[in-house]
Amino acid sequence: MSSFYDHEHEDEIIFFAQTNFRNQNRRFGIKTDDRRRHFYVLGKTGMGKTTLLENMVISDINAGHGVGVVDPHGDFAEKLLNFIPSSRVNDVVYFNPADFDYPIGFNVLEAVDDRHKHLVSSGLMGVFKKIWPDVWSARMEHILNNCILALLDYPGSTLLGINRILTDKEYRKRVVSKIKDPVVKQFWIDEYARWEDRFRNEAIAPIQNKVGQFLSASIIRNIVAQVKSTINPREIMDGGKIFIMNLAKGRIGEDSSRLLGGMLITKIQLAAMERVDVPEAERRDYYLYVDEFQNFATQSFANILSEARKYHLNLIIAHQYIEQLDEDYVRPAVFGNVGTIMTFRVGGKDAEFLEQEFTPQFVIEDLVNLGKYDVYLKLMIDGVASTPFSARTLPPISQPTGNEDKVIKVSRERYSQPRAVIEEKILRWAGFEEPAADEHPAPPRAVAPAAPRAAVVPPVSGAPAGKPAPRPSEPPRSARGKGKISVVVNCSNCGKETAVGFKPDPNRPFYCDECFKKVKAERERARQASSEVKKSEETPAPV
Repeated sequence: MSSFYDHEHEDEIIFFAQTNFRNQNRRFGIKTDDRRRHFYVLGKTGMGKTTLLENMVISDINAGHGVGVVDPHGDFAEKLLNFIPSSRVNDVVYFNPADFDYPIGFNVLEAVDDRHKHLVSSGLMGVFKKIWPDVWSARMEHILNNCILALLDYPGSTLLGINRILTDKEYRKRVVSKIKDPVVKQFWIDEYARWEDRFRNEAIAPIQNKVGQFLSASIIRNIVAQVKSTINPREIMDGGKIFIMNLAKGRIGEDSSRLLGGMLITKIQLAAMERVDVPEAERRDYYLYVDEFQNFATQSFANILSEARKYHLNLIIAHQYIEQLDEDYVRPAVFGNVGTIMTFRVGGKDAEFLEQEFTPQFVIEDLVNLGKYDVYLKLMIDGVASTPFSARTLPPISQPTGNEDKVIKVSRERYSQPRAVIEEKILRWAGFEEPAADEHPAPPRAVAPAAPRAAVVPPVSGAPAGKPAPRPSEPPRSARGKGKISVVVNCSNCGKETAVGFKPDPNRPFYCDECFKKVKAERERARQASSEVKKSEETPAPV
């Protein structure tokens, strides 16, 4: 991208409101360079915030700009699909977790540069801390942070690895052998490995519970547990694509919406920072709209506000009242870094706070009595904030293109895979999938009755070459004819301690009876769905 792009669009104006001047309504907007100082919108629900954002997004799309939209309600995102012009249908990446049968792959731990691993970890920790304040503790933060940093060094890791590294000793050994950071490695070798079982189980229980809740929903697991992401935020930004993130709370749950949104914003931040390898004049502007942004307003988000401008990641953020923002980090970052401030009608407390921004032109009484679509704002003009003035936002754009179905179809084809294929891969990664049966099995032979054994599922890879795996009905050789033994083993899935009368193979995951029943049912369902997908491979995927 040549620097000509930015210079050509430097004075481009996006119109969003009108003001009454000498009894004439005159439209006005904001220039590209002034938008790089970010745009903040505040106001009660139903006052016109979403209409303002919709008009600005549609204007950006029609102007050919790169746009990202984070919508925790869903209506905003779905409406935009009908305003995509035919010329930009191929530019749309529609991230919709509620599209259960065609999940997009998004692995927040994939291919993170060593320089940015701490940013991913702190970003995830900030999101976790925000949505789990009831169970958060210094010990939980310490363990979870080391989990994430360890997995970032282990190729092929996903969020599924968090609970596995805590309970699966063999998996933990493999991960620790790849850790580059000596401090993280020391934690796993000198600290975690020396904890008594009772203390360890107590320490990791909150993490297993909360992370397990998030990943237990297949609608989320099928997205974040894919090893290879199907979307690349850096390519989306540099290519000027339209990234619509439909994180509807009512469909995927509030915690899942906030977690996914926080992770997506973290990856967008990293993608912006990676632009350091491109001269600033050649960095294409990308506009990120975040509605109800208090859901994602962590300390990492505060860092984006202060650093994003030089990477040409331009934020437009909106929410309902100031108390939603953390007063230690986020609130100072907003009012210290945002260039344009706009307010619709607000409550009394917010009016007291905002009066210092809008006085002497407007006082508390003015701020609490604004009509619908009426606003007060301080507009950034050529790098300088204007004196406060009143305006009225433009009416909704009412010329839909009707391309919704086409947009969804194209986005699915490019960025999604059938659910059955994804679930089969996840089962294989977890060691839940058994090897396929031999097409020409040997004749049955008499076998001595075997002692009962706990459920152990062999991995996909099977036994090493030249050494067939023991049959599931046979106990390990070490347990045959040598008297009774008792071994306490942790379930690789839930961590539950189970006493067994044999020594399990350390190279295979071990499951308690309850988890094994779930595994068998899930495996059978995935196999059946996979066979259905294979039968219909030659037919186009339904829209």
